[in-house]
Amino acid sequence: MVAKLPAQLHPFARPAAPVSTFVNIVSGQGATVFDDSGKSYVDALGSLWYCQIGHGRAEMADAIAAQCRRLAGFHTFDRFANLPAEALCEELVGLAPMEGARVFLTSGGSEAVETAIKLARMAQVRAGHPERTLVVSRRPSYHGVTYAAMSATGLPPNQEGWGPLLPDVVQVDKDDLDKLDVVLAEEGSRLAAILSEPVIGSGGVYPPPPGYLGALRQRCDRHGAYLILDEVICGFGRLGTWWGAQHYGVRPDVVTFAKGVTSGYQPVGGVLVGPAVREPLEAELGFVLRHGNTYSGHPAGCAAGLANLAIMRREGLVERAGQVGDRLSEGLRGLVDGSRVLEARGAGAVWALGFGPDLDAVAVRDAMLERGVIARPIGPPTMAFCPPLVITDAEMNHLIEATGAAIAAV
Repeated sequence: MVAKLPAQLHPFARPAAPVSTFVNIVSGQGATVFDDSGKSYVDALGSLWYCQIGHGRAEMADAIAAQCRRLAGFHTFDRFANLPAEALCEELVGLAPMEGARVFLTSGGSEAVETAIKLARMAQVRAGHPERTLVVSRRPSYHGVTYAAMSATGLPPNQEGWGPLLPDVVQVDKDDLDKLDVVLAEEGSRLAAILSEPVIGSGGVYPPPPGYLGALRQRCDRHGAYLILDEVICGFGRLGTWWGAQHYGVRPDVVTFAKGVTSGYQPVGGVLVGPAVREPLEAELGFVLRHGNTYSGHPAGCAAGLANLAIMRREGLVERAGQVGDRLSEGLRGLVDGSRVLEARGAGAVWALGFGPDLDAVAVRDAMLERGVIARPIGPPTMAFCPPLVITDAEMNHLIEATGAAIAAV
C-alpha cells in the first residue's frame, strides 16, 4: 500500500514524506503551541525565528480584523498609498539604525534580500558606476530562497540542483577579513555591496568576533560600496536592541527585515534604505523604480506590524530579550559535556548547541518533540533556539530539561 502524501508540498521537507509524519499545529498561547491531539509544546524557535510577542494575541487579531473591515488589501504601486503602510514606515524610520532612511515593503525576508541586492546595484548605476555589480556575502550564511537571495546564501546544499545562480555574487569565509581583502584587492573596483547577517542565523548561529562588522563598514567606505545588514532574524529586539546594527555599534546603508516586524501574525518584510542608496534613486525626478511586489504595503499586514510594535514597546520586550538570552545561554551551557555537546553559542535571545559527530540534530529534535519542545535542527551538528520573548521561567525550565533528556535518550 502506498503511503498517503499531504496535499501541500512542504518547504524544506522531503517531498516523499507521508502525511502521517507531520505534526499539525492547531493553536497557540504565549510560548506554547498545541497539536490536533491536544499535546502541548514549548515553541523554542518562535515558530521560525519570528514570534517575538508569542501566540494567541487577541489584540493582534482585532487589529487585523478591524483593518480588513475597512480595507483588506490594495496595491501601493505608482501613485497609490494607504494609511497603515505609511504609518508603519514612519515607525520603522524612527527605529532605523541610520539617519534619513526610507522603507521599501515586501512580503517576507527573501523578497527583502532580493530587493536590497537590486537596489544596491541600481543605486550604483544611478550614481554613475554601472560596473559595480559585485555582491560579497559570507559562508555559511542564509539570506533566502529567491534567486538573488539564494545566490548570496553561503550554504551549498541550498544552491544545488537549481541551475545557474545570479552572477557577480561571491562568498568568503565568515569572520575572515584576510580572505575578504584578497577578493577586494582583485575586484574592489566592481564592488556594489557587502551583505552580512549581524549574527548568522540559519547558517548555524554564529555571532561575529569583536570589531568584525565595523571592519566591513570600513571596507565598504574604502571601496565605494554599500553595507547591507540582513536583520531578518536579528531585528526587532532579538539581540536586546531593536537592531543587530545597534547591538554591535555599526552603521549600515541598507537593512533587510521581516519575521519580527509582525511576529508572524501577517507576512510582512522590507528594506530600510539609507541616504547613500536612496539619494541616487531620488536624484532624477523622472526616474521610475521598476521593482515591487503585489503585496508591498498590504494594509492588513501593516496594521499587524503597528499593533506588534505597540505590544513590544508596552511590554518592554526588547529589554526582556537580554533576560531570556541569559537564562537560555546558562541552561544550554549546562548541557555542554565536551563529547556529545561541544558548545553553546549565540547572542541576545538566539542560541544554538553544537553537537559532536556521534549526535545527530534531527534525532535530537524528534526526541524533543516527544518531550514537548520544538527546536530547529540545522544540519547534523546544530540545534537552534530562538523562543518568543514572552517565554515564562517554567517554559524555559521545561525547554532546557527536555533538551537535556532528549540528548541523553539519543
